[in-house]
Amino acid sequence: MKFRSVFDIIGPVMIGPSSSHTAGAARIGLVARQLFRSQPEKVTFHLYGSFAKTYQGHGTDVALIGGMLGFDTSDQRLTNAVNEAGTAGLAYEFKIENEVSHHPNTVKIVMESKDKSMSLVGISIGGGKVEIKELNGFELRLSGNHPAILVVHDDKYGTIASTAAILASNKINIGHMEVSRKEQGKEALMVIEVDQNVAQDILDKIAELEHINQVTKVHE
Repeated sequence: MKFRSVFDIIGPVMIGPSSSHTAGAARIGLVARQLFRSQPEKVTFHLYGSFAKTYQGHGTDVALIGGMLGFDTSDQRLTNAVNEAGTAGLAYEFKIENEVSHHPNTVKIVMESKDKSMSLVGISIGGGKVEIKELNGFELRLSGNHPAILVVHDDKYGTIASTAAILASNKINIGHMEVSRKEQGKEALMVIEVDQNVAQDILDKIAELEHINQVTKVHE
């Protein structure tokens, strides 16, 4: 039997104290960093539910900052993430939200740089596993525990098929795929989880397709 990651065997290898409040938070921050494709200049963490009540006691704040710096759950630098952020020039802010969320461990991350911005909503579902529930207003379901590509595109006929054809021609198997759109015929988002990391040249081929606006990958 082939395991996809250590999470499938023994749970997360992590800097504690909590798999859901620390490892999960670090994982959400790391996925956000990968989707932004660079270190943002400023990050605002909006905390909901249990995250809002216990974030300092369980190290959720430190874990989120560490993930945003690119540290994985087992990275020893997580414990020193506040100082690391200062060294890296990462400005951050935490906001406690009283709004009731769909899951008790919810964070909305807003990342900003001079030339771009991005927001996502992530939840920590336990055991170090996470789901990304929203990206720039698009509803989605992305685990962050498997390689994936996210394709922003125009909602046009044949775009999904041509993207899948490139993956198939490179023998990349699709494990899960979903499409979200705000309005028919407008901008849409493909989320494609695959069985292995996708090489940059394949991403470039997808990016060259008609009606494709942006291609980003999330890797293990």
